[in-house]
Amino acid sequence: MSKKKSTKQKSDINVPNKISRVKIVLVLIFIFILMIALLGRVGYLQIIDGEHLQTEATSQQTLTETLSAKRGTIYDSTGDTLAISYDTDKVYIDPSDIEKNSDKEIIAQGLSSILGIDSAELTVKLNESTKRFLVASDVEKETIDKLKEWRNNLKIATGISIESSTSRSYPSGALASTVIGIIGTDNQGLAGIEYSWDSFLSGTAGKSVSLKDASQSEIANSQQSYIAAENGYDLTLTIDSNIQRIVEKHLAQAVDEYECESGITIAMDPSTGKILAMADYPSYDCNTPYTPNSKLSEVWDTLSTEDKSRSIYRMWTPKAVTDTYEPGSVFKIITSSIAIEENILEPNIVGTFNCSGSITVAGEKKPINCHKTAGHGKQTLTNALENSCNPAFVQLGLKIGKNVSYKYYNAFGFFGKTGISLSGEPKYGGIFYPLNEINEHELGTASFGQRFTITPLQMITAAAAIANDGVLVQPQIVSSMTNTDTGEVTTFETQEIRQVISKETADTVASMMESVVTNGTGHRVVTSIEGMSQYSVGGKTGTSEPINGSTDGYIASFLAISPVEN
Repeated sequence: MSKKKSTKQKSDINVPNKISRVKIVLVLIFIFILMIALLGRVGYLQIIDGEHLQTEATSQQTLTETLSAKRGTIYDSTGDTLAISYDTDKVYIDPSDIEKNSDKEIIAQGLSSILGIDSAELTVKLNESTKRFLVASDVEKETIDKLKEWRNNLKIATGISIESSTSRSYPSGALASTVIGIIGTDNQGLAGIEYSWDSFLSGTAGKSVSLKDASQSEIANSQQSYIAAENGYDLTLTIDSNIQRIVEKHLAQAVDEYECESGITIAMDPSTGKILAMADYPSYDCNTPYTPNSKLSEVWDTLSTEDKSRSIYRMWTPKAVTDTYEPGSVFKIITSSIAIEENILEPNIVGTFNCSGSITVAGEKKPINCHKTAGHGKQTLTNALENSCNPAFVQLGLKIGKNVSYKYYNAFGFFGKTGISLSGEPKYGGIFYPLNEINEHELGTASFGQRFTITPLQMITAAAAIANDGVLVQPQIVSSMTNTDTGEVTTFETQEIRQVISKETADTVASMMESVVTNGTGHRVVTSIEGMSQYSVGGKTGTSEPINGSTDGYIASFLAISPVEN
């Protein structure tokens, strides 16, 4: 009995020991698996996801601020400032950097007090938006200093960042506004020179990178990297502000006096192609580009949102470059140049043309009328130009023929862009009947400037060739540009395109244009403008009629060269 009892006690002692060893093995296995998992996770974080995590850590520990490049200044040819930038700052906020929703209201109230913005609207935007957005632009230095002090004392993550920026000012307001253009809120050009030369004017932004604390404030004396901004180029235009003011003044008076819809004037140096003035009326003030001008404001309230946007964009457009029109009788100087250059006739032979008041082209029932219903009788070519006689020029156009006419139209630059450095020129220049489709009636009307369209800039460029001894030059609006960081100046030289007509032909046509002013339809230049009699002026009047009953109205124009000798 005693021995059996002893054996039972030994068995009771050994069972717990076996269970304990199993537990220990299981624990060790679990720890081993856990260590493998941890090592795997560490390896994943370091090797596979390490670069991404390092980037995230760096972004949380660094403060990056964009250093905006200063936009280049635009000057006129005399050195007057037409567009200039000044330093300001922009304030942004990133809601994802704000840790607590309760902090958003505190931040909104603080920004409202400092920047003068609506705190309720900002709170809503902070709660709804997940991306960085602009809070305020054009903020002055004094306000920025106050904002930084408030942000540093707040000691919470605000998500606020400040970027140095610039704002644009146009000291002359509406002067040459369609030429100069404007920029948008992103400091990029939207119209005119500001748009066409944006890549030179805008420069390249820089940046500053430094350590930041939990409140997104820069840590004093921390290591900082700095990439300087490259400022934009300054531009000097060919526009002369004095001439531009005179042109705009008298253009506005003429449009208003004769109750016209609008008007365009261009003044060009024919030997260099430099545009001395280019004006649209009505125009707009570059400082308030979204305010409708006098004509647009009359119908503004009747327009849809889409039409308002389209009309504002139209208001900004340099129409001398972008718009096409029928030039009318000013084009007769081109037809005259072709005829004389091709030795088709002499300009002063009496009886070359006979005008009875109208002419009917073969195959057409409807005659082409002269503005003088009784007719001009027998005329020389010079007389026909003085009288602006359509039947005479129909006869002349038919004598020249379509092949020769189109050869010179192309040579004068009507079939392509002028190449001026302003955007918006029609891709193919003027719009003419295809050579293989034009008939005699259409050729006859083309000889006096109707039933095709060109731009005002194309017309003055062609006329300038006549005033420049027959040499066509490319119109130029920018005279030079200056690298503001190095001081290097790039000057744009005159670009001669081709000799279109001989100097002798050009001189003859210029003399005929002078006769138009002294003896013909352009006589009011001398008789009605005080002081003009002391200058030699050559010119040509023009009136183009509406097409096929169009309600667009008439287009009246005048083209002049002075002094005729040079």
